[in-house]
Amino acid sequence: MKRVVIGLSGGVDSSVAAYLLKQQGYEVIGLFMKNWHDDSVTISNECPWLDDSNDAMLVAEKLGIPFQTVDLSEQYKERIVDYMFHEYEKGRTPNPDVLCNREIKFDVFMDMALELGADYVATGHYCRKGTIQKDGKNIYQLLMGVDDNKDQSYFLCQLSQEQLAKSLFPIGELTKPQVRDIAMEQDLVTAQKKDSQGLCFIGKVKLPDFLQQQLKPKEGVIVEIPKEQEIFSETQKEFISEEDKLKYLSRKIDYHVNDGKIVGKHQGAHYFTKGQRKGLAVGGTLEPLFVIDTDVEENVIYTGQGKEHPGLFKKALFVTNEELHWVREDLALKLDETMSVMARIRYRQPLQKAILHKVDSGLYVEFEAFQSAITEGQFVAWYLNDELVGSGVIS
Repeated sequence: MKRVVIGLSGGVDSSVAAYLLKQQGYEVIGLFMKNWHDDSVTISNECPWLDDSNDAMLVAEKLGIPFQTVDLSEQYKERIVDYMFHEYEKGRTPNPDVLCNREIKFDVFMDMALELGADYVATGHYCRKGTIQKDGKNIYQLLMGVDDNKDQSYFLCQLSQEQLAKSLFPIGELTKPQVRDIAMEQDLVTAQKKDSQGLCFIGKVKLPDFLQQQLKPKEGVIVEIPKEQEIFSETQKEFISEEDKLKYLSRKIDYHVNDGKIVGKHQGAHYFTKGQRKGLAVGGTLEPLFVIDTDVEENVIYTGQGKEHPGLFKKALFVTNEELHWVREDLALKLDETMSVMARIRYRQPLQKAILHKVDSGLYVEFEAFQSAITEGQFVAWYLNDELVGSGVIS
Protein backbone atom coordinates (compact mmCIF):
# COMPACT_ATOMS: atom_id res chain seq x y z
CA MET A 1 0.00 0.00 0.00
CA LYS A 2 1.51 3.32 -1.06
CA ARG A 3 1.72 6.04 1.56
CA VAL A 4 0.77 9.63 0.73
CA VAL A 5 1.30 12.67 2.90
CA ILE A 6 -1.16 15.42 2.07
CA GLY A 7 -0.86 19.07 3.05
CA LEU A 8 -4.19 19.79 4.73
CA SER A 9 -4.67 23.54 4.75
CA GLY A 10 -8.08 23.63 6.37
CA GLY A 11 -9.68 24.47 3.01
CA VAL A 12 -12.17 22.50 0.96
CA ASP A 13 -9.76 21.59 -1.87
CA SER A 14 -7.19 19.75 0.24
CA SER A 15 -9.98 18.12 2.31
CA VAL A 16 -11.54 16.58 -0.79
CA ALA A 17 -8.10 15.65 -2.16
CA ALA A 18 -7.48 13.66 1.05
CA TYR A 19 -10.87 11.95 0.76
CA LEU A 20 -10.20 10.94 -2.87
CA LEU A 21 -6.77 9.51 -2.04
CA LYS A 22 -8.36 7.37 0.64
CA GLN A 23 -10.97 6.19 -1.85
CA GLN A 24 -8.16 5.26 -4.24
CA GLY A 25 -6.68 2.96 -1.63
CA TYR A 26 -3.68 4.96 -0.46
CA GLU A 27 -2.55 5.11 3.13
CA VAL A 28 -3.06 8.80 3.83
CA ILE A 29 -1.43 11.03 6.47
CA GLY A 30 -2.57 14.66 6.88
CA LEU A 31 -0.11 17.39 7.83
CA PHE A 32 -0.96 21.01 8.50
CA MET A 33 1.86 23.45 7.77
CA LYS A 34 2.20 26.28 10.22
CA ASN A 35 4.21 28.88 8.32
CA TRP A 36 3.88 31.90 10.48
CA HIS A 37 4.03 32.53 14.18
CA ASP A 38 4.63 36.21 14.69
CA ASP A 39 1.13 37.08 15.81
CA SER A 40 1.93 40.77 15.92
CA VAL A 41 1.48 40.94 12.17
CA THR A 42 -1.85 39.29 11.73
CA ILE A 43 -3.22 42.86 12.05
CA SER A 44 -6.63 41.65 13.10
CA ASN A 45 -7.25 39.87 16.37
CA GLU A 46 -8.34 36.69 14.72
CA CYS A 47 -5.62 34.12 14.39
CA PRO A 48 -6.57 32.42 11.17
CA TRP A 49 -4.02 29.64 11.26
CA LEU A 50 -5.59 28.31 14.45
CA ASP A 51 -9.03 28.10 12.83
CA ASP A 52 -7.48 26.51 9.77
CA SER A 53 -5.48 23.92 11.65
CA ASN A 54 -8.57 23.11 13.66
CA ASP A 55 -10.61 22.57 10.49
CA ALA A 56 -7.83 20.42 9.05
CA MET A 57 -7.85 18.31 12.21
CA LEU A 58 -11.64 17.83 12.06
CA VAL A 59 -11.40 16.73 8.43
CA ALA A 60 -8.66 14.23 9.28
CA GLU A 61 -10.78 12.87 12.13
CA LYS A 62 -13.79 12.52 9.87
CA LEU A 63 -11.74 10.66 7.26
CA GLY A 64 -10.03 8.56 9.92
CA ILE A 65 -6.50 9.50 8.95
CA PRO A 66 -3.58 10.41 11.24
CA PHE A 67 -2.93 14.13 11.52
CA GLN A 68 -0.25 16.42 12.85
CA THR A 69 0.79 20.06 12.63
CA VAL A 70 4.33 20.82 11.48
CA ASP A 71 5.98 24.14 12.17
CA LEU A 72 7.83 25.43 9.12
CA SER A 73 7.83 29.05 10.16
CA GLU A 74 11.59 29.29 10.44
CA GLN A 75 12.20 28.04 6.90
CA TYR A 76 9.30 30.17 5.76
CA LYS A 77 10.75 33.33 7.17
CA GLU A 78 14.14 32.58 5.67
CA ARG A 79 13.07 31.45 2.24
CA ILE A 80 9.94 33.44 1.56
CA VAL A 81 9.51 36.46 3.80
CA ASP A 82 13.12 37.62 3.76
CA TYR A 83 13.33 37.00 0.03
CA MET A 84 10.17 39.03 -0.54
CA PHE A 85 11.45 42.03 1.38
CA HIS A 86 14.71 41.85 -0.45
CA GLU A 87 12.83 41.86 -3.78
CA TYR A 88 10.52 44.71 -2.75
CA GLU A 89 13.46 46.80 -1.68
CA LYS A 90 14.96 46.27 -5.13
CA GLY A 91 11.70 47.51 -6.61
CA ARG A 92 10.58 44.10 -7.87
CA THR A 93 7.24 42.43 -7.14
CA PRO A 94 7.67 38.79 -6.11
CA ASN A 95 4.95 36.13 -6.20
CA PRO A 96 4.74 34.50 -2.76
CA ASP A 97 2.47 31.66 -3.91
CA VAL A 98 4.83 30.39 -6.60
CA LEU A 99 7.73 30.63 -4.16
CA CYS A 100 5.82 28.91 -1.40
CA ASN A 101 5.23 25.92 -3.65
CA ARG A 102 8.81 25.73 -4.86
CA GLU A 103 10.53 26.37 -1.54
CA ILE A 104 8.14 25.08 1.10
CA LYS A 105 5.42 22.68 -0.05
CA PHE A 106 7.48 20.77 -2.57
CA ASP A 107 10.83 21.07 -0.85
CA VAL A 108 10.92 21.41 2.96
CA PHE A 109 7.51 19.79 3.34
CA MET A 110 8.27 17.09 0.79
CA ASP A 111 11.52 16.19 2.58
CA MET A 112 9.56 15.89 5.80
CA ALA A 113 6.97 13.66 4.15
CA LEU A 114 9.63 11.40 2.67
CA GLU A 115 11.16 11.06 6.12
CA LEU A 116 7.76 9.79 7.27
CA GLY A 117 8.13 7.05 4.67
CA ALA A 118 5.80 8.64 2.13
CA ASP A 119 5.87 7.52 -1.50
CA TYR A 120 4.10 10.71 -2.60
CA VAL A 121 3.14 14.18 -1.46
CA ALA A 122 -0.32 15.44 -2.44
CA THR A 123 -1.89 18.91 -2.50
CA GLY A 124 -5.28 20.36 -3.33
CA HIS A 125 -4.09 22.19 -6.44
CA TYR A 126 -6.22 22.34 -9.58
CA CYS A 127 -3.71 20.82 -11.97
CA ARG A 128 -2.85 17.38 -13.32
CA LYS A 129 0.25 15.27 -13.70
CA GLY A 130 1.01 13.29 -16.85
CA THR A 131 3.70 10.69 -17.49
CA ILE A 132 5.29 9.98 -20.84
CA GLN A 133 8.08 7.66 -21.89
CA LYS A 134 11.06 9.10 -23.71
CA ASP A 135 14.26 7.15 -24.43
CA GLY A 136 13.12 4.53 -21.93
CA LYS A 137 12.79 7.10 -19.13
CA ASN A 138 9.69 8.43 -17.39
CA ILE A 139 9.13 12.11 -17.98
CA TYR A 140 6.55 13.92 -15.89
CA GLN A 141 4.23 16.57 -17.26
CA LEU A 142 2.57 19.43 -15.39
CA LEU A 143 -0.87 19.76 -17.01
CA MET A 144 -3.56 22.38 -16.57
CA GLY A 145 -6.51 21.57 -14.32
CA VAL A 146 -9.75 20.59 -16.04
CA ASP A 147 -11.56 23.55 -14.46
CA ASP A 148 -10.50 26.46 -16.71
CA ASN A 149 -11.74 28.88 -14.15
CA LYS A 150 -9.56 27.45 -11.37
CA ASP A 151 -6.49 26.07 -13.16
CA GLN A 152 -3.51 26.53 -10.80
CA SER A 153 -0.69 25.11 -12.90
CA TYR A 154 0.85 28.61 -12.96
CA PHE A 155 1.53 28.45 -9.20
CA LEU A 156 3.52 25.24 -9.72
CA CYS A 157 5.57 26.61 -12.63
CA GLN A 158 8.85 26.24 -10.72
CA LEU A 159 8.57 22.52 -9.94
CA SER A 160 11.25 20.13 -11.14
CA GLN A 161 11.08 16.61 -12.55
CA GLU A 162 12.23 15.25 -9.16
CA GLN A 163 9.42 17.08 -7.37
CA LEU A 164 6.76 16.10 -9.93
CA ALA A 165 7.82 12.46 -9.74
CA LYS A 166 6.69 12.39 -6.13
CA SER A 167 3.60 14.62 -6.44
CA LEU A 168 -0.11 13.81 -6.70
CA PHE A 169 -2.90 16.25 -7.56
CA PRO A 170 -6.12 14.38 -6.78
CA ILE A 171 -8.61 17.13 -7.69
CA GLY A 172 -7.07 18.17 -11.02
CA GLU A 173 -9.76 16.29 -12.96
CA LEU A 174 -12.59 18.03 -11.09
CA THR A 175 -14.22 21.45 -11.18
CA LYS A 176 -14.64 23.55 -8.07
CA PRO A 177 -18.43 22.91 -7.89
CA GLN A 178 -17.78 19.15 -8.07
CA VAL A 179 -15.25 19.46 -5.25
CA ARG A 180 -17.78 21.32 -3.09
CA ASP A 181 -20.43 18.67 -3.86
CA ILE A 182 -18.15 15.87 -2.71
CA ALA A 183 -17.36 17.79 0.48
CA MET A 184 -21.10 18.21 1.15
CA GLU A 185 -21.85 14.54 0.50
CA GLN A 186 -19.06 13.49 2.84
CA ASP A 187 -20.20 16.04 5.40
CA LEU A 188 -16.76 17.66 5.67
CA VAL A 189 -16.63 20.72 7.90
CA THR A 190 -14.86 22.69 5.14
CA ALA A 191 -17.58 22.15 2.50
CA GLN A 192 -18.97 25.69 2.66
CA LYS A 193 -15.74 27.42 3.61
CA LYS A 194 -14.80 30.43 1.46
CA ASP A 195 -11.59 30.28 -0.55
CA SER A 196 -8.72 31.87 1.30
CA GLN A 197 -7.49 35.19 0.02
CA GLY A 198 -4.36 37.09 0.86
CA LEU A 199 -0.95 35.59 1.34
CA CYS A 200 -0.41 31.91 1.69
CA PHE A 201 1.33 32.62 4.96
CA ILE A 202 -0.22 35.35 6.98
CA GLY A 203 -3.75 34.21 6.84
CA LYS A 204 -6.03 37.08 6.14
CA VAL A 205 -3.47 39.84 5.91
CA LYS A 206 -3.19 41.94 2.79
CA LEU A 207 0.29 42.29 1.39
CA PRO A 208 0.63 46.10 1.51
CA ASP A 209 -0.42 46.16 5.18
CA PHE A 210 2.14 43.54 5.98
CA LEU A 211 4.86 45.34 4.06
CA GLN A 212 3.99 48.63 5.62
CA GLN A 213 4.66 47.18 9.01
CA GLN A 214 8.06 45.96 7.94
CA LEU A 215 9.41 48.45 5.41
CA LYS A 216 9.97 51.96 6.69
CA PRO A 217 7.71 54.61 5.11
CA LYS A 218 9.55 57.23 3.10
CA GLU A 219 7.73 60.13 1.51
CA GLY A 220 8.22 60.71 -2.20
CA VAL A 221 6.43 62.19 -5.19
CA ILE A 222 3.90 60.80 -7.65
CA VAL A 223 4.57 61.96 -11.20
CA GLU A 224 2.05 61.78 -14.02
CA ILE A 225 3.51 61.13 -17.47
CA PRO A 226 1.24 62.29 -20.34
CA LYS A 227 0.36 59.79 -23.09
CA GLU A 228 1.74 62.23 -25.67
CA GLN A 229 5.22 62.22 -24.11
CA GLU A 230 7.69 61.58 -26.95
CA ILE A 231 9.36 58.63 -25.17
CA PHE A 232 6.30 56.69 -26.35
CA SER A 233 6.27 57.87 -29.95
CA GLU A 234 9.68 56.81 -31.14
CA THR A 235 9.57 55.94 -34.82
CA GLN A 236 10.26 52.41 -36.01
CA LYS A 237 13.97 51.76 -35.55
CA GLU A 238 16.30 49.77 -37.74
CA PHE A 239 17.69 46.79 -35.85
CA ILE A 240 20.98 45.13 -36.64
CA SER A 241 19.80 41.75 -35.33
CA GLU A 242 16.80 39.91 -33.91
CA GLU A 243 18.36 40.10 -30.46
CA ASP A 244 18.83 43.84 -30.84
CA LYS A 245 15.11 44.16 -31.64
CA LEU A 246 14.11 42.01 -28.66
CA LYS A 247 16.34 44.02 -26.37
CA TYR A 248 14.57 47.16 -27.56
CA LEU A 249 11.06 45.69 -27.21
CA SER A 250 11.71 44.49 -23.65
CA ARG A 251 13.59 47.59 -22.49
CA LYS A 252 12.63 49.45 -19.34
CA ILE A 253 11.83 53.05 -20.21
CA ASP A 254 13.91 55.44 -18.19
CA TYR A 255 11.56 58.06 -16.76
CA HIS A 256 12.61 61.31 -15.08
CA VAL A 257 10.61 63.60 -12.84
CA ASN A 258 10.67 66.37 -15.44
CA ASP A 259 9.05 64.10 -18.07
CA GLY A 260 5.71 64.85 -16.42
CA LYS A 261 4.12 66.76 -13.59
CA ILE A 262 4.04 66.08 -9.87
CA VAL A 263 0.47 65.21 -8.88
CA GLY A 264 0.81 63.89 -5.34
CA LYS A 265 2.85 62.25 -2.61
CA HIS A 266 3.28 58.64 -1.49
CA GLN A 267 4.77 56.86 1.52
CA GLY A 268 7.27 54.61 -0.24
CA ALA A 269 7.76 53.54 -3.85
CA HIS A 270 8.39 49.95 -2.75
CA TYR A 271 4.74 49.58 -1.69
CA PHE A 272 3.56 50.02 -5.27
CA THR A 273 3.58 47.76 -8.26
CA LYS A 274 3.19 48.28 -11.97
CA GLY A 275 -0.41 48.38 -13.18
CA GLN A 276 -1.67 49.25 -9.69
CA ARG A 277 -4.52 51.72 -9.53
CA LYS A 278 -5.65 51.63 -5.89
CA GLY A 279 -3.94 53.48 -3.08
CA LEU A 280 -2.57 56.41 -5.07
CA ALA A 281 -5.09 58.84 -3.58
CA VAL A 282 -4.76 61.33 -6.42
CA GLY A 283 -8.08 62.73 -7.62
CA GLY A 284 -9.16 65.17 -10.26
CA THR A 285 -7.90 63.30 -13.31
CA LEU A 286 -10.10 62.56 -16.30
CA GLU A 287 -9.26 58.85 -16.16
CA PRO A 288 -7.93 56.94 -13.14
CA LEU A 289 -4.16 56.94 -12.69
CA PHE A 290 -2.24 53.69 -13.05
CA VAL A 291 1.32 53.05 -11.89
CA ILE A 292 3.50 52.67 -14.99
CA ASP A 293 6.80 52.41 -13.16
CA THR A 294 8.42 52.79 -9.75
CA ASP A 295 11.92 54.01 -9.01
CA VAL A 296 12.93 52.76 -5.56
CA GLU A 297 16.36 54.42 -5.72
CA GLU A 298 14.89 57.89 -6.18
CA ASN A 299 11.63 56.93 -4.41
CA VAL A 300 9.41 58.17 -7.26
CA ILE A 301 6.21 56.62 -8.61
CA TYR A 302 5.44 57.24 -12.29
CA THR A 303 1.81 57.10 -13.32
CA GLY A 304 -0.33 57.56 -16.41
CA GLN A 305 -4.03 58.13 -17.04
CA GLY A 306 -6.20 55.23 -18.10
CA LYS A 307 -5.58 51.54 -18.58
CA GLU A 308 -4.65 52.13 -22.24
CA HIS A 309 -1.72 54.38 -21.30
CA PRO A 310 1.28 53.49 -23.53
CA GLY A 311 3.56 53.30 -20.49
CA LEU A 312 1.75 50.13 -19.41
CA PHE A 313 2.38 48.13 -22.57
CA LYS A 314 5.29 46.06 -23.82
CA LYS A 315 5.66 43.32 -26.38
CA ALA A 316 8.57 41.38 -24.93
CA LEU A 317 10.28 40.48 -21.68
CA PHE A 318 13.60 38.95 -20.66
CA VAL A 319 14.53 36.15 -18.25
CA THR A 320 18.15 35.69 -17.17
CA ASN A 321 19.79 32.25 -17.30
CA GLU A 322 19.89 32.14 -13.48
CA GLU A 323 16.14 32.62 -13.27
CA LEU A 324 15.15 30.40 -16.19
CA HIS A 325 13.48 27.09 -15.32
CA TRP A 326 12.36 24.20 -17.52
CA VAL A 327 9.84 21.80 -15.99
CA ARG A 328 10.52 19.74 -19.12
CA GLU A 329 14.32 19.75 -19.14
CA ASP A 330 14.24 17.64 -22.30
CA LEU A 331 12.60 20.54 -24.18
CA ALA A 332 15.00 23.26 -23.02
CA LEU A 333 16.06 25.55 -25.87
CA LYS A 334 19.65 25.75 -27.01
CA LEU A 335 21.37 28.95 -28.14
CA ASP A 336 19.56 30.69 -31.03
CA GLU A 337 16.64 28.23 -30.96
CA THR A 338 13.06 29.50 -30.85
CA MET A 339 9.77 27.91 -29.78
CA SER A 340 6.16 28.95 -30.35
CA VAL A 341 4.23 28.77 -27.08
CA MET A 342 1.22 30.10 -25.20
CA ALA A 343 2.33 32.16 -22.19
CA ARG A 344 0.98 34.11 -19.24
CA ILE A 345 2.59 36.73 -17.04
CA ARG A 346 0.18 36.39 -14.12
CA TYR A 347 -2.23 33.88 -12.63
CA ARG A 348 -5.59 33.71 -14.43
CA GLN A 349 -4.43 35.78 -17.36
CA PRO A 350 -5.79 34.15 -20.54
CA LEU A 351 -2.94 32.43 -22.39
CA GLN A 352 -1.20 34.64 -24.98
CA LYS A 353 0.61 33.65 -28.18
CA ALA A 354 4.35 34.12 -27.86
CA ILE A 355 7.71 33.06 -29.25
CA LEU A 356 10.66 32.13 -27.03
CA HIS A 357 14.13 33.15 -28.25
CA LYS A 358 17.16 31.64 -26.51
CA VAL A 359 20.15 33.97 -26.43
CA ASP A 360 23.50 33.75 -24.70
CA SER A 361 22.49 35.61 -21.55
CA GLY A 362 19.00 34.18 -21.14
CA LEU A 363 15.64 33.97 -22.86
CA TYR A 364 13.35 36.50 -24.51
CA VAL A 365 9.60 35.97 -24.57
CA GLU A 366 8.13 37.93 -27.48
CA PHE A 367 4.34 38.27 -27.46
CA GLU A 368 2.14 38.60 -30.51
CA ALA A 369 -0.03 41.20 -28.75
CA PHE A 370 1.04 44.03 -26.43
CA GLN A 371 0.92 43.00 -22.76
CA SER A 372 -0.15 45.30 -19.96
CA ALA A 373 1.94 45.76 -16.82
CA ILE A 374 4.75 43.27 -17.36
CA THR A 375 6.18 43.35 -13.84
CA GLU A 376 9.77 42.62 -12.81
CA GLY A 377 9.98 39.87 -10.21
CA GLN A 378 6.77 38.16 -11.31
CA PHE A 379 6.80 34.82 -13.11
CA VAL A 380 6.18 34.22 -16.79
CA ALA A 381 5.09 30.64 -17.58
CA TRP A 382 4.82 29.03 -21.00
CA TYR A 383 2.71 26.17 -22.26
CA LEU A 384 2.51 23.74 -25.17
CA ASN A 385 -1.19 22.91 -25.47
CA ASP A 386 -2.31 22.18 -21.90
CA GLU A 387 1.16 21.44 -20.56
CA LEU A 388 3.26 23.95 -18.63
CA VAL A 389 6.81 23.34 -19.87
CA GLY A 390 8.82 26.16 -18.35
CA SER A 391 8.90 29.47 -16.50
CA GLY A 392 11.16 32.26 -15.35
CA VAL A 393 11.35 35.44 -13.32
CA ILE A 394 10.73 38.57 -15.38
CA SER A 395 13.89 40.66 -15.14
